[in-house]
Amino acid sequence: MEWEGYNYEDAILISEKLVQDDVFTSIHIEEHETEARDTKLGEEEITRDIPNVSEDALKDLDADGIIRIGAEVQPGDILVGKVTPKGETELTPEERLLRAIFGEKAREVRDTSLKVPHGEGGIVVDVKIFTRENKDELSPGVNKLVRVYIAQKRKVQVGDKMAGRHGNKGVISRVLPQADMPFLADGTPLQIVLNPLGVPSRMNIGQVLEVHLGLVCKQLGWKIATPVFDGATEQDIKSLFQENNILNPEGKVDGKIQVYDGRTGEPFENRVTVGVQYMIKLIHLVDDKIHARSIGPYSLVTQQPLGGKAQFGGQRFGEMEVWALEAYGAAHILQEILTVKSDDIVGRVKTYESIVKGNNISEPGIPEAFKVLLKELQSLALDIKVLTESGEELIIRELDDDDEAIPSARAREAQEQEAKIPEEELELVSHKEEAAEEEIEPISIFDTDDEDDFTGAELFGGEDDDDDDDLGDKFTLFDSDGETDDFELFEDEENKDED
Repeated sequence: MEWEGYNYEDAILISEKLVQDDVFTSIHIEEHETEARDTKLGEEEITRDIPNVSEDALKDLDADGIIRIGAEVQPGDILVGKVTPKGETELTPEERLLRAIFGEKAREVRDTSLKVPHGEGGIVVDVKIFTRENKDELSPGVNKLVRVYIAQKRKVQVGDKMAGRHGNKGVISRVLPQADMPFLADGTPLQIVLNPLGVPSRMNIGQVLEVHLGLVCKQLGWKIATPVFDGATEQDIKSLFQENNILNPEGKVDGKIQVYDGRTGEPFENRVTVGVQYMIKLIHLVDDKIHARSIGPYSLVTQQPLGGKAQFGGQRFGEMEVWALEAYGAAHILQEILTVKSDDIVGRVKTYESIVKGNNISEPGIPEAFKVLLKELQSLALDIKVLTESGEELIIRELDDDDEAIPSARAREAQEQEAKIPEEELELVSHKEEAAEEEIEPISIFDTDDEDDFTGAELFGGEDDDDDDDLGDKFTLFDSDGETDDFELFEDEENKDED
């Protein structure tokens, strides 16, 4: 029967009593494992001594850094503490600074602990440890293997998938209080309400026969086996209905029963097919499917968000979804989805800055996917240029190191320092840069402004007097016109004048 539209599109309505009685409650055990391997920089170590981790995060780990059995864990909790040696190149700027100040080597390991994935959790029910000392079979290069088993009890809930034995699957749309469920004349409340429209077009009549046969067998207390091609026929079931006096008001067998609304107590207008049938909870549970993302990882090639819950990806907005927004006229939302929310790298950075500074969001730029297309065509020896409306060539900016999704503390500090530099110094810097590009002939060694005028000239040592200082040494100066000037450095003014 239908119930207030809650079993529209094969949806299933169930009674709260099924949840309370744990009829469809299931226990799920997830296996998580980690290996301690030999690396080029040294051996990985399973330990409780993990850098930059609070004592609170380690409270359920034993002395070896492995979670205790019986601990309740949430997403992000450490299951097995592990550290991996890291090279000089992997040092963070903070570590390099500390090393420069104190001159001591920081602990050259990084945290590679096994953690509970997002969306999971439960009770640790078992831990297995495999080592070479115990003669366990391990892969080459693996010194230790730890497996952790986490159990979770899941009650049936809205969004879980259920099915009968005839392909009649559906998703639970609502869990109704038992008092609101439809009930029979003797007060028996129904447990599950299915949509009758799931039968005619699919022609899986077996579920109708199963419901009717189940009703009779429940009343008789029978348990029967009815094979697919050699079981009870429709006529057999009809005769059982007549023998047990399950008839309509006209005294005929139609397999339907009068049902009453649990909210009002009024009888429903039409009689309903009621019976007993097998229902199964499927593995497609809403807790495993539900997923949300604000920011997350991007693909290296296309710079678009990754897909899927396992990669903490975004929702795919496909071709037909684009058509839907186009038809609706939602141009700005569509542009945002296809650019700054996806692969417009420059736009992503500018949008972040605009939000932080409270400014209006700037116009979107060119998506990275378009640049990838250009590179694909260029690899086929096709010279592709993008022209503006005025016919000028559009310069497509390449991604550089300064383009960060979220500016780091280092980048922000550099921007602040740059903002503090006086204009005179900025002009001086620009003049120096201009001078570096030109060939300048030096005028004198020492001039009044104490500035170094030898830009573009090179100084080469000539004869020296075999002592530790530079005094008395002769040098030859090559300037830009190719002429040479010899001079000698002296300590006192008298010798300087003689020279």
